[in-house]
Order: sequence, then structure tokens, then C-alpha cells
Amino acid sequence: QWYQRRVRDNFNEEKALKKYPVVYEESMNTVLIQELTRFNNLTSVVRQSLVDIIKAIKGLVVMSADLEAMFQSMLVGKVPEMWAAKSYPSLKPLGSYIIDLLARLNFFQNWVTKGIPNVFWLSGFYFTQSFLTGATQNFARKYKIPIDHLTFQFEIMAAEDSMECKPDDGVYVHGLFIEGAIWDREKMQMGEAAPKILYDTIPVIWLKPVEKKNLSKEGKYEAPVYKTSERRGTLSTTGHSTNFVMIMLLGTDQPPEHWVNRGVALLTQLDD
Repeated sequence: QWYQRRVRDNFNEEKALKKYPVVYEESMNTVLIQELTRFNNLTSVVRQSLVDIIKAIKGLVVMSADLEAMFQSMLVGKVPEMWAAKSYPSLKPLGSYIIDLLARLNFFQNWVTKGIPNVFWLSGFYFTQSFLTGATQNFARKYKIPIDHLTFQFEIMAAEDSMECKPDDGVYVHGLFIEGAIWDREKMQMGEAAPKILYDTIPVIWLKPVEKKNLSKEGKYEAPVYKTSERRGTLSTTGHSTNFVMIMLLGTDQPPEHWVNRGVALLTQLDD
């Protein structure tokens, strides 16, 4: 019942679509509606399964094999399989998973009520690649450049998680963690991790679309971005990996091999 009380009602997609219609100039409207649909599918399963298991415990309905498996998972603090089947990738235990899910729902509720945010919480997206495509598409349509000619340039900002306004081009994002290194706030480049410190947060990142021919990789480490620390996934029906997101270029004064040997990567979420 603790979980049941905290999982909000479904988003009103029809109302959101009226406020954020599909328009040529703003691809983020489409991204928003698609994300609301995905989270509605997930929260519907979560909510209904919680209702069913309470009834089953009270003896009002038959305890099916699925509900039994869900009950056993919840006893050991594990995300039930029927939730995971509809969920974004996550290695978090049940309590942390619920808190993370509620934070994601809150992020999109704020987007719906207050408008497109200045800084997007990259970790909050169910299908991160569609958001990145939307950001590139806005730039491609604005400057009439074929979208397959574009990629991202990355600029780490001084601010930790908020900006006063949106950028003219591209998007601001936050919420990433770096594993195997730190982000040196003074030198504004990668630095050695302190002993026994596994992760560091990354400040706001400006994703600036640029033409591939103009992208410079000099003095940069090509850091892979993953959704979870598992660092592996499968190809989904969209042709994208279920775990790998993108390559992000980070400034460094060391050769790339230095960071490759340390297994440095970026993660959208931690396991706890």
C-alpha cells in the first residue's frame, strides 16, 4: 500500500497533446508525448499489479503464478519481473527503483505544467535516443541541414544542475555520473578519481549539434554513455541498444588510452 499510494495517476495524454501539439518547429513536443505514453504503460502495470496482489493476500482473488513471483520479489526488495518487462533498464533495488520512478514522473509532470525545461534531466527519459534525435532534428530543421550530417559537440558548464535560460541551439542536460574518473571543476577537464571513490557527478552539459565534418576530437576522450553500470544491452526493435546511449567527448590532458585502461564511462543512473 506504501507503493500504491505513491504511484501517481496516468498522465492525460490528450490534454498534453493539445498543449504540446506535433509541430514542425519543435520536435520536443513529440518526444514528450511519446515519453508520457511509455510511462503510462509502466505505471498502469505497477498500479494494477499492486491492487491484484493486495486482493490475493486478502484471499479475494486467486494468487496466480505471476502474482506469487511478484510477492517473492518484493519480499527480497527486488523489482518484480512483470514491472521490469514494461520498464526502462534499471539495476536498482525495489525501494530505490520506486523513488527513481517517482522522480521521473515528477520531471515530466513539471514539463507538462510549466513548459519545456531549460535543463533536461537526461537520466529521466525512458527512451533517451528519441530525445537526442529530437534535439538534433530541431537544429536540422532550423538551419536546413540533413540530420544525418549532424552530431553533437559537448561543452561542460560551470553550473551543477540548472541554467537561467535555454541555449539558442541544442539542449542543456544534467544527471550524468562518471565512473573511473572525476570531472575537475577547476581545470574543467577529466581528472584522476580519489581512492575508493567510484563515481563523480557531471555538471550541466551543453549538447550542441554540429556538422560531422566540423567536429574536432583533439584533446578529447570518447566516453561511452550507458543507462546502467551493466554496460551491455541488446538491440531493440528501433535499432538502438537497450543500454548504450551515445559517445560523449570530454576534455583531457591525458592520451585516450589512459582513460581506456581505467574503464572510464558515463552512466545515467547508479545501482543504489
